[in-house]
Formats: sequence, structure tokens, C-alpha cells
Amino acid sequence: MNEPTGPWPTYKRLLGYAQPYRPLLVMAMVGMAIEAAAGGGFTMLMKPIIDETFDPKVTTLSWHLPLFIVGLFIARGLAGFITDYCMARAGRSVSRDLRNLLLGKYLRLPGLRFDAETVPSMLTRLGGDTEQVAQAAVDAMKVMVSQGLQVIVMFAVMMMASPRVTLAILLLGPVLAFLMDRVGRRYRSINHRIQEGAAKMLQSAEQALKGQQEVKIYGAQQAELERYAALVQRNLQLSLKVETTRSSASVLVQLMGAIGLAALLLVAGHEAAQGRMTAGDFVKMMVAMMAIIPALRQLTNVQSMLQRGVSSANRLFSVLDLQDEADTGERKLDRARGVLEFRNVSARYEGQQEPALSGISFTARPGTVTAIVGRSGSGKTTLIKLIPRFYPPESGQILLDGYPVEEYPLADLRRQIALVSQSVMLFDDSVAANVAYGELAAAGEDELAAAIRGANAMEFVERMPEGAASAIGENGGRLSGGQRQRLAIARAMLKDAPILILDEATAALDNESERLVQDALQQLMPDRTTLVIAHRLSTIEHADQVLVLDQGRLVEQGTHSELIARGGLYARLHRMQFREPVDAMGQDTA
Repeated sequence: MNEPTGPWPTYKRLLGYAQPYRPLLVMAMVGMAIEAAAGGGFTMLMKPIIDETFDPKVTTLSWHLPLFIVGLFIARGLAGFITDYCMARAGRSVSRDLRNLLLGKYLRLPGLRFDAETVPSMLTRLGGDTEQVAQAAVDAMKVMVSQGLQVIVMFAVMMMASPRVTLAILLLGPVLAFLMDRVGRRYRSINHRIQEGAAKMLQSAEQALKGQQEVKIYGAQQAELERYAALVQRNLQLSLKVETTRSSASVLVQLMGAIGLAALLLVAGHEAAQGRMTAGDFVKMMVAMMAIIPALRQLTNVQSMLQRGVSSANRLFSVLDLQDEADTGERKLDRARGVLEFRNVSARYEGQQEPALSGISFTARPGTVTAIVGRSGSGKTTLIKLIPRFYPPESGQILLDGYPVEEYPLADLRRQIALVSQSVMLFDDSVAANVAYGELAAAGEDELAAAIRGANAMEFVERMPEGAASAIGENGGRLSGGQRQRLAIARAMLKDAPILILDEATAALDNESERLVQDALQQLMPDRTTLVIAHRLSTIEHADQVLVLDQGRLVEQGTHSELIARGGLYARLHRMQFREPVDAMGQDTA
């Protein structure tokens, strides 16, 4: 894996997301400046404190110095509070904004992106990466600015006390700069791998937990645990490398500080012997030097936070910079008639040698049912995903009411389509919110009730504690498979779209649930252009036309009876499903 690009272009772009919170950042900067000035002021007081307090010639105690010290620390405390609050608010706001931007971006990306990146990886970007980015954008800035100001002020104090001593100590500066550059490069390389590893850990855990039944029934607990443990161990090793780098750098900085203090003692002793420094000057320089060392250590340690954030920012920007799905259509469409035509359409998934569909041509008209059948992997689901433009065709045209679907705005096109699939997606909300979903939320209570009743769902909705206002749990976990399907049908009924797509809507249901769902579908299908994918061929015997796909090609087309009489692939699939005698090649032996 290539090392990510340098940090500063990324960090500069990242700071752009903090621009809306500039007033907060300015207030925080003022607070940090006051903190640094107060620290410098206290250090400056060391000279009069030492020279006056321990001078035997001074016989009276001055009260103005203690009061001044108290005032300085009160000012420093208030300034620190303002700094912490403003930086925290700005940082968390940046994190919130990036989360919203990223989720919005994912929802605008074409379907190919969801084939290229797993959902756990997306969740890592939305969760951990955005938090790391907030730390880089604001929290790291706080450390860099506050500690940087601290170093500058303390060096200024030292210069006022003795320029010669200060310049002698500054000879250590290039060594520190080289050290921090090397540390930064190592942080950047390791943290990028840590973020990628975190996404893989989440993916491995999600697969094991979602498939816990298969894991248990096939005795794969140990295998899954070992897979996850290997990823965790790798992440641990990388994290330890970060800590080793941070600790080593901290030790080296403290060593350089100790060398600086030793140099201070030698040079300052020489200056004092020459009568150019008082005891107060020496203590002032010592206090300043002691303040600089931890500041430099924090500036070194902040590299870890900064580089984690920059690595995360690169991961976020790699998504934010992707092209949205194409939406250049300008032909407005209120409600389509529903004439759907495929003209020699081919499609191919990214990175695949063989096309998923090749040369598909057919017409589906309003008031008719078009059934799509074929073996697994024959291209059925790919075909229906081309209609709402989840995927672009490689060649050919798909027309709606005589115009290519690309000429319609995506929102207008998708408004014409209702989808009921085998894997129904329901949300952790009420029955009503799941049926009146998205643009349907404005539907009235009577319309909602009619849709639920039409889908044969009212019989179980009425028995729920709060009726249609009852929560159904994550992905409808409190409902049976048939109940979830009927809510999906109710949603499609409420949408009242001219095109209806049924993707194996009854494949996983028992007979009773299938009967209820089929009755609901019979009420939903009239006067629409209906496309049905079904494994159970008995459910599509009355379709107006049947499209038989095999390896991405349309090999047969006709009514159920015509295809049975033809004795081709459809007839063989039908006989196999009803267990009529077939030989090993799928040929009828009767």
C-alpha cells in the first residue's frame, strides 16, 4: 500500500471545514495567547522575587508581587476555560458536519461503490475516522498553538534575561526539528495502516455476529475467533509501534531538554561570574527552560493525534472526492404511463470479464406482468437494478414512455417505481413511519390505513399495542417474515407508482404467509407495469410474458403455456421444480 500524501495539504483542506467556526477559534486563540502571556509574566516575576526576597538589604515585605501572582493565575484559569470550551465546540461541530457530509455522499454514490466497499468500512469512516479528524482539525491545533505560544513566550523571556545564553541553547533547535520530522513520517505511515485495520476488524466481527447461526451450526466459532484475533493482534502491534515511537520521541526530547539545562548551567555560570547575570536572572531562565521542555514534549506527542487525523481525513476525502451518480436528465416526469423497453442492453460489473447481461431486448406495458426467471446468477437481479439506474448499462438503451431513462432526473425516474424484494428493509421506527416512508410521509391517516388494509397487514397491525404507532424494532425484528413483506407491500401501495418490481417477494415465506402476500400483490398489481422475479414458477403462471435468462442472455420469451409447449430451458426448470423425472443434464426422461 502506498504511503498517503503529505500531511499539510490534507490538513489545510481539513481546516477549511472549521471556517464556519472561525469566531470560536478566534476566541480560543485569544485565550491561548492570554495563557501564554500569563505564564511568561509569572516567569518574569522570578527576577524581582528572587532579587528582592533574598536580598539582605531589603527589610520590608512587598505585597504587590503576591497579589500580581494571584491575578495572573486567575486570568490564566479563565483564559484556559474559554480556550477549552471554544475548541471543544468547534471540534465536535467539525466532526458532526463531516459525518453529515459523508453519509450524504454515500447516499449519492452509484451502486458500484457499494460493491467496492463494505458497510463496516463505511461505518468506520462515519464513526472512528470523523472523530480522529475532529481531533486533527481542532484538538491538535489547540496543543500546537498553545504549546507553541508557550515556547515562543518563554524564549522571549530568556532572550530578555540573557541573549548569549539563549542563543547557545538554540543550537539544539535543528536536532529537535529533525527528530519531530522523523517522528511525523513514522506516525503517518503506521496510523494509515491502523485505520485500514480497524475497518477490517469491524467487517470480520459483523460477519461473525450476523451469521451467528451458520457459525454455530457449522462449528466455526474457533475459526471466526481466530480470524478476528489475528486482525486484533495486527492492530495491537501497530498501536504499540505508535506508542513506542511516541515514547521514544518523548524520551529524546527530555534528553535534549536535560542537555539544554546543563548548557544553561554552564553558560549562565560563566555569565554570572562575569557580573552579567543576577540570581534572579538565572532563576528566571531556569523556570523558562523548565516550561519549554514539557511544551516541546507535548508538541512531539501531538504528532500522533495529528497524523491519525490526517490519515482519517485522507480516507474521508477519498470518498468525498468521488463522482456522484450521474443525474443530468432534464426531461420532467410527473407520472409515467409505464411503457418500459429494453433495446439490446448489456451490463458488466466493474472488474468482471464476463458481462452480467448481454443483448437484452423486450417491452413491458402497463397492465401487464412480466416474469423474469432463470438459474441463480443468470442476471435477473441485475436487470431490474438497471431500471432505477442503480447501475449504468454498458451498451444499449432502456426507455420509459419512449425516452431513454437517462433523460429523466433521477428523482423523477425513481418516483415512478415501487420495489418489494425478498430482503425487505424496514427501519427502527413505527409501522406508520415505515409504510409512509420518505416522500410518502405527508400521506393522510386514511390513505395510510387503506394501504395497510390493502396489503392484508391490518389484521396484525390492529393487534399491536399501539396499532400503527407501534415500534417494530431494527429491520422489523419484532415481526415475522410474512408481516414484514406485507408492510413492504403496503409501502408500495401507498406510493402508487406506475412501475412495480417484485424481486422474489415470496421466496422465503411459508404457505400461509405466501397466500396472504399473494392476495396483497393481486390488489397491488392491476393497471401497473409489473416485473416479477420468482423462484417459485407456480407464482408466475398467469404472467403476460415470461423472460428466461441464462448466463446473462435472454434465451426464451413467451407465455407460460407457450414456453412449456416449446420444451426449452423454462420447461426443464418447471419440471425440475415440480420434481418430474429429469436426467443429469436437465433433459426430460419421460
